Amino acid sequence: MWRTRFRNRDSIHVIKRFLLAALLLTVMFGAIFGWKFYSGQKMAAMLSQPQPPATVASTQVKVQSWQPYLRAVGSVEAIRGVFVTTEVPGQVSKILFESGREVQAGEVILQLDDSVDQADLDGLIAQQKLAQLQFERNKKLLKDRSVSRSDYDTSRAQLDSARATVAAKRATIRKKKIRAPFSGQLGIVQVNPGEYLSPGARIVPLQALDAVYVDYALPERHFSEVHVGQPVQVEVQAWPGQVFVGAIAAINPGIDPGTRSVRLRAKLDNPEHRLRPGMFAEVRTGLPKRDGVLTLPRTAITYNPYGESVFIIREQDGAQVVQRRRVKTGAVRSGRVEIVEGLQAGDTVVAAGQVKLRNGQKVVIDNRVQLDAGTIGK
Repeated sequence: MWRTRFRNRDSIHVIKRFLLAALLLTVMFGAIFGWKFYSGQKMAAMLSQPQPPATVASTQVKVQSWQPYLRAVGSVEAIRGVFVTTEVPGQVSKILFESGREVQAGEVILQLDDSVDQADLDGLIAQQKLAQLQFERNKKLLKDRSVSRSDYDTSRAQLDSARATVAAKRATIRKKKIRAPFSGQLGIVQVNPGEYLSPGARIVPLQALDAVYVDYALPERHFSEVHVGQPVQVEVQAWPGQVFVGAIAAINPGIDPGTRSVRLRAKLDNPEHRLRPGMFAEVRTGLPKRDGVLTLPRTAITYNPYGESVFIIREQDGAQVVQRRRVKTGAVRSGRVEIVEGLQAGDTVVAAGQVKLRNGQKVVIDNRVQLDAGTIGK
């Protein structure tokens, strides 16, 4: 009997403890869920409030005339450029030029020692005079039949040989005066007085710089778009911002099978000698002018992996509202982008401040100052 009462009391205590724990858990979870519900209601109330209008800069789609170009890189080449050499051997007697000087065609720039040749020439002239006298004597005697025709022919041949020998020696002496083959600017001298030069030895570079060539290449797909006389613009790193103007002077008749490109040569006037052979050149080949090109500033375009877009500004219920629109872009020039599809002339779009915009958002346009596209609208 006592045992039964004891067991009943233990069961009642266990049940009370279980009910107390369940009550505590219910209160705790109720508080948590209540706080969550309260926070969610508060967040929903905040989100339901209308966002203040964002301040943006606007621009309109403009219609412009563009001069399209085919862009390439090339190299400046001299129209005439050689290393002045010697055809005959000899010792340098005089150097008659200074490195970097301008020379005229035919001007003597170097003298080889010709003292031995001059002495040989005197002896050859004397032999020529003797041959001339012998020929004149036989010519008179032939009329009187005092000499044979054979002797006469021999004396004439000896005279012709003597004349040829003298002419050859004089030519050798002339070649020992090294002359500029054309007008241009000399480079740095490569020889010294007293130095012995073999035939073909390099003396000094000579470049004609009043006009230059620019050689470059274009992909074969542009072959039908280029022709001789087409205008060309060239820029070089040595003169930033300066544009040199010329025209295509020659086009290779074939396509390079290795690169599938066509080689072109442009000719440019170079009166101030600013373009020098070997310079790296950025070349723009002009194409026919295009009218009616729709353009926007580059800052108005949002670039994404799936395509380009803009925020177009429309008036709705008396307010300015933005809407994202996909566009197709084309060429880029001087900070402006060609709009191929998606917009019309006169459409107003966001030029800066589109970082946090969304469809249907109200905006305030402020074009009084140049706005920073990276900070405005935040």
